[in-house]
Amino acid sequence: MEEEIIKILIVDDHTVVRKGLTALLSAEKYSMEVVGEASNGSEAVEKASELEPDVILMDLVMPVKSGLEAIKEIKSSQPDSRILVLTSFAEDENVIEALQAGAYGFLLKDASPDELVETIRSVFADKLTIPQELTHILLKGATKKDESQTPIQKLTNRELDVLLCISQGMTNKQIAQQLSIGTTTVRSHVSSIMRKLDLDNRTQLAIYARDQGIN
Repeated sequence: MEEEIIKILIVDDHTVVRKGLTALLSAEKYSMEVVGEASNGSEAVEKASELEPDVILMDLVMPVKSGLEAIKEIKSSQPDSRILVLTSFAEDENVIEALQAGAYGFLLKDASPDELVETIRSVFADKLTIPQELTHILLKGATKKDESQTPIQKLTNRELDVLLCISQGMTNKQIAQQLSIGTTTVRSHVSSIMRKLDLDNRTQLAIYARDQGIN
């Protein structure tokens, strides 16, 4: 079976970076196609709507409109958009805010070509992707633990099953199939888990599960 071509939009204010990524990802062996480029957040919003790429590679620090603002606008109008943040920096606020805005993951710009391609494919497959070196930042900024309690003990057995599936990168539909329950029930469990663990999104749940050895 012929491998599906992944359509990519590259968003970065540095021309050299955009052209370098385009040259790299256009190699035939990767089965990817760069359908467009944007040099700022405003262009990113316009081209995301116009081109409907499968994966958007998004820089955060750009003129006119930041990557964070672009992510929020794109996810507002196109909630299924898969956005992978590429950045040279891993500041706490940027990491957490981008993920809360709907980014599927983070990758540092010094990652190898193989890491980049693998991460793009994971994001295309709807899997949240965070480098190991950034997980401590998210846990530090996202978890507000009460040392006198063990939050994991608040979860029911079914919620633990759902959390395990999330840690394995499953979508709600895949979790529903795995556990033989409805997608509405899955969403309810996910919301309950977030509330009990005092976390904000699926990425933080996946990291928490990995930190607790649930995988």
